[in-house]
Amino acid sequence: MREGAALAEDQGAVSWRSSSYSTTSSEPNCCEIALTPGEIRVRDSKCPNQAVLSFAPDAWYTAMAWVSCAAPGQAEP
Repeated sequence: MREGAALAEDQGAVSWRSSSYSTTSSEPNCCEIALTPGEIRVRDSKCPNQAVLSFAPDAWYTAMAWVSCAAPGQAEP
């Protein structure tokens, strides 16, 4: 298994959250995140028992800042 990926059975008891902008129909189109001490976990809401990506908090916040700046229609900072 690659570093940073975990199977669902290895996730432990975490609270998963999805965006309020996610689709609420029978086919959700969203990822979910879980905040744990020392890492941010991300999974596909359509396949919650598949692999989970884990990020160090600094890497997660850096990625989110980059995505926010690179979003179409967004002004450059």
